[in-house]
Amino acid sequence: MSRDDIEALKEQGLKGQDIVQHLVENSTTFRDKTGFAQEKYIKKKKKKYEAFITILKPTTRIMAMMYHSREPGKICYLRYDTLAQMLTLGNIHAGSKVIVAETCAGLVLGAVMERLGGFGSVIHVYPGSLPVRAAMENFGFPKSFYNHLFDFPINKLNSLLSGGFSAEKETLQKQTEVMMEEGNGSPLNTYQGDGMPCGETVMDNNQSEETKPMDVACEEAENKEKNTDRKSNVEERKSKQEDRLKKLQTAAAVLQERNADGLIIASRLYPSPLLLCLLEFVAPSRPFVIYCQYKEPLLVCYSNLRERGGVVNLRLSETWLRGYQVLPNRTHPKLTMSGGGGYILTGITVAMDRTKSVANISNSQRAEERPAKRQKIEESKS
Repeated sequence: MSRDDIEALKEQGLKGQDIVQHLVENSTTFRDKTGFAQEKYIKKKKKKYEAFITILKPTTRIMAMMYHSREPGKICYLRYDTLAQMLTLGNIHAGSKVIVAETCAGLVLGAVMERLGGFGSVIHVYPGSLPVRAAMENFGFPKSFYNHLFDFPINKLNSLLSGGFSAEKETLQKQTEVMMEEGNGSPLNTYQGDGMPCGETVMDNNQSEETKPMDVACEEAENKEKNTDRKSNVEERKSKQEDRLKKLQTAAAVLQERNADGLIIASRLYPSPLLLCLLEFVAPSRPFVIYCQYKEPLLVCYSNLRERGGVVNLRLSETWLRGYQVLPNRTHPKLTMSGGGGYILTGITVAMDRTKSVANISNSQRAEERPAKRQKIEESKS
């Protein structure tokens, strides 16, 4: 059958099953094929001409597979099997307190919240002014889940560690900004410097004096409406800023407890400084997981953690996935597979003794200086 014949059948209103049946009946090579080839041919035509719509509840697996197949760049090329390993190695379970730093459109954050099931708390550390989590919103979590979600910007972590973070200073700054906006949005002056209304300069001098008071009254009414709208907008902005400040204060209080049960990082940012900063908020004997598309940044994290101390069981691994076709007498690996699923660095935090770490660093420095002295002695002998 030609393409025109198939289009004619579609215009007649035939279903996909009928079109496939016509194709099978009019095929000259269908009968000569083997049973496996006939089944494959029918399956291919059904996929092309029959439309099936299945409504599924969004889950972590479905969302990860959808993003990885359509827009992998938005989730840092994070594959669904890698995400499953991160959740398992991070020991994410109900009742735990997890710090999540990710720029994967909220996919990792949504997966963690799904594992928690509304029990526990999540601190989302995000770059920029506002968090981007479109994937998490597609999960359709109930409102009770968001009561345990806290947001904290990355640019305030250093001030929180040093003790310079003060919510009162932030509130004062925000209040001054609101006052400046209120001042800029003050009622428009309807009079010019010479005491004449602004509307009168636009009007022609040939207009009658009776229409002037009417125009001025209309302008005053419009200005009043604009002023009320501006005041309402300022109040809305002020209330929103107050809500953000309250959430920022609660997130800072949760982080300052420094008793997080886990840490997960999957970000486009360079992971080493972010990891060293966030480990200060994790309790001892807790797991941490860092994902990166490339191996080299995680090698730097590995060496920095070995020098810093306070961690054990460090392991850098690469995930590998290959699909298999499982059918009677036709089970074999698929020819196409994913090139790579990224790299994962895992470890467990332990209580760190600062004095011993400083002593180890000084000893290592002395050991590095000794060979240089021996070389000088050998040169003097020669």
